[in-house]
Amino acid sequence: MSDGTRLSGRLWRPVASDTEPVPAVLEFIPYRQRDLTAIRDSIHHPYLAGHGYACARVDLRGSGESDGVLTDEYLELELSDAEQVLAWLAEQPWCTGRTGMMGISWGGFNALQVAARRPESLGAIAALCCADDRYADDVHYMGGCLLSDNLSWASTMFAYNSCPPDPAVVGDRWEEMWRERLEDSGLWLDTWLRHQRRDDYWRHGSICEDFSDVGCPVLAVSGWADGYSNAVFRLMQNLGVPRRGLIGPWSHKYPHLGRPGPAIGFLQELVRWWDRWLKDVDNGVMDEPMLCTWMQESMPPSTSYEDRPGRWVGEPSWPSPHVHRTRFPLAQNRIGRPGEERRSPPVTVCSPLSVGQYAGKWCSYNAPPDLPYDQREEDGGSLVFDTDPLQERCEILGGPLLDVCVEVDRPVAMLAARLSDVGPEGQATRVTYGLLNLTHRDGHDEPKPLEPGVRYQVQLRLNGVAQAFPAGHRIRLALSTSYWPLAWPPPEPVRLTVHPEDSELELPLRPAEEAAELPAPLFGEPEGTQPVQAKQLIPGAEQWQVSRDLVDYRSSLEVIKDLGRVRFSDIDLDVDRRAVERYSWVGEDFDSARGEAEWTLRFARGDWSVQTRTRTSLTSTPHEFRLHAELDGYLGGERVFSKNWDRRIPRDHV
Repeated sequence: MSDGTRLSGRLWRPVASDTEPVPAVLEFIPYRQRDLTAIRDSIHHPYLAGHGYACARVDLRGSGESDGVLTDEYLELELSDAEQVLAWLAEQPWCTGRTGMMGISWGGFNALQVAARRPESLGAIAALCCADDRYADDVHYMGGCLLSDNLSWASTMFAYNSCPPDPAVVGDRWEEMWRERLEDSGLWLDTWLRHQRRDDYWRHGSICEDFSDVGCPVLAVSGWADGYSNAVFRLMQNLGVPRRGLIGPWSHKYPHLGRPGPAIGFLQELVRWWDRWLKDVDNGVMDEPMLCTWMQESMPPSTSYEDRPGRWVGEPSWPSPHVHRTRFPLAQNRIGRPGEERRSPPVTVCSPLSVGQYAGKWCSYNAPPDLPYDQREEDGGSLVFDTDPLQERCEILGGPLLDVCVEVDRPVAMLAARLSDVGPEGQATRVTYGLLNLTHRDGHDEPKPLEPGVRYQVQLRLNGVAQAFPAGHRIRLALSTSYWPLAWPPPEPVRLTVHPEDSELELPLRPAEEAAELPAPLFGEPEGTQPVQAKQLIPGAEQWQVSRDLVDYRSSLEVIKDLGRVRFSDIDLDVDRRAVERYSWVGEDFDSARGEAEWTLRFARGDWSVQTRTRTSLTSTPHEFRLHAELDGYLGGERVFSKNWDRRIPRDHV
């Protein structure tokens, strides 16, 4: 880099590029290309290289074997580094001077952000499982509500930032580099909790501030079980460049590795995308539907699916002329028919803290099983509105909108809305949901406290989805005042009053007969190169356990993701990874909500062994968040580093 920092990466390119230059594609993320992403990288980067591209997988500064310290997401320094890497690639004798960026999650975010900076060589990007809005549609906050994934993700990076570089690459400098990371990477959760509203911190890197900044074609991809599907709709609607959107049934995965299935031949689609925009091949990729989505069929509730039955549907543009936003009035316990006259008294709810224990994760990784379970127990602490049994099949595509008149008895309150598919036997499968911190009713920039007893007309947009409801099923809307532990509870219990006469549910109906003539996309079977050899030395373990003690009324959710010990044979390295998350509460004591995350990481080769342990806990009072964190580093079994943090952060209308 221009400041002398050296970044570490791996490059795959066609042998023929020695004499016949090819375009280059960059994936730029902090997840250690030599080990933690080595298997995934080895499936798709050599595949793309085999189809005529030089593929660079580079670790951000402060990660893997790259110099420096990583202190936060999407910093100006990171984006500048990406531009320099792209310029370096473009200047190589084996490169045509044309480049692309691709990546999932972090790599999708920075691909979008770099595209908005318009580096000279960048001809196209493929951005997967990411967002255009870092505040309103990322792992940190949803509808102005603090997500527990904020704690989970911060704890993940707290652990990853503690990892040492490999002495086999950096030599004797490894310990100095490691100690610098331990000392200076910081506690990111502290930073994120100090920005509880949409301020300049979140505006940085949010390309929705000005979509016209993006100057190259964009392929945007997500899955219905992922946390980032909404961004695909917005990018299709607002970008002014050539673009395509793809949303399948998957969780936070590349589509050729997609779960729930069916996985698709996504690498073939990537080759076609790069061929069109980096090699000028007229292959018709832009003649296909702008937006391709998996229309999911009805399924009983489950925390994990091998496959989601359905079919691919295509839309020529977004918003689609084939989707009709239709308003359904609410009545007492009912969702009425459009235009139906109704007279309904107000209805109230004060949800217990247990509503949300079957919500799953905000962003599913499908390991361990983390999708929402049967919503009937959740519905018991909620206001419930049902349609009559459907007389015919109904399909929706897009984000439902709740336009609701409410009043509350506290100055800070949240509203959680869930849409479920209710089968004839009563099982309720959550289809989509949304959250709104009611102090953010007029926007996320300047929250305003609520006045008890005052009516407010608010709008809450639920996550976009493509879902079919069979004849004989019912569509259920459930409203609650808590959704813990998916989202942090409000400072104190809230009684919510809904005025159904002034409330409606808007559904994005997609009549099957009207869209019948649209071409349905077809995808091949998943392909990829043989992954690097990795041997499981110690088996892993997965657990997602809800428990409740009826003596002291203590409840908890414990999530274990233990990947055991894996040996990467090509570099003779053993890696252990274990994460445990616990979310607990006692009865209806809102001050008892507690989130904890513990990580253990170990790297070993011969006599060399490094282990780090991180622990993060978050609690709250009505007025502040209390954060405690610990970081310990071990060399050869001896603790050589230890640091603790204690922070108190005022609650800002959250």
